[in-house]
Amino acid sequence: MLLSIEGGLDRIMIGWLLVAGLATAVRIAFNPLKGPIGVEGLLPLLLLVVAPFASMVLALRWFADGDSQPQPRTRLAVIGNWRTLPTEQAKRHHLYGAGGIMVSLLVGMLLNVPVRALEYWAAIPPIAGQVPQWLTVLHTMMTLDVVLLTSLYTIAFVAALRRVPLFPRLLVAIWLLDIAMQLMIAQAVTGTPGLPSQVGVALHALLDGNIKKVMISVGLWLPYLLLSRRVNVTYRSRVSA
Repeated sequence: MLLSIEGGLDRIMIGWLLVAGLATAVRIAFNPLKGPIGVEGLLPLLLLVVAPFASMVLALRWFADGDSQPQPRTRLAVIGNWRTLPTEQAKRHHLYGAGGIMVSLLVGMLLNVPVRALEYWAAIPPIAGQVPQWLTVLHTMMTLDVVLLTSLYTIAFVAALRRVPLFPRLLVAIWLLDIAMQLMIAQAVTGTPGLPSQVGVALHALLDGNIKKVMISVGLWLPYLLLSRRVNVTYRSRVSA
């Protein structure tokens, strides 16, 4: 599966553009808000399609020599007894690489992009004409969330695939930002006058679900990122002492 992912990145990116573009066209065609859709309604949809694609293209360039980048000076993962290896010796270790259980994490980060996009398409209609202030705020915050997080998870996916030493702490930082974004959306939208109660209830359920999904990911993968021999060999150049 790892070889299929590495060899199929071009197909994955092209497939995303085709499927996301089609989904966007369908969303526009069945927009519940009547009236012409202006730039303010089309731009977020365009960003949602283009941002993950552009992020992967840029990340593949940034991390072309990811496994040759230096190790961080300060270790944050201090649990366990480990012995540091020279980089070239770590690369020859039989556990070196993003294989094994790491493939499941790679797939999970990649699937996070279409899942979040589907949630956005289902929950947020394109803005058409004059809309209430609360809908403008909701639309802006939800767009920022989906564009930013899908881009960051895509970058983290490439960093893991290219064995970048900073990948584990990059993913932890994205998790923290993800949770912070859900709280920021809740504060910004619920503080807007005129928000219908049923919208507030639905938004609360959506944001609560997003936070729970992140916490589940943290609970499942943080121990693995800290204790896995493969992760430590691949991203920290160290083995069990």
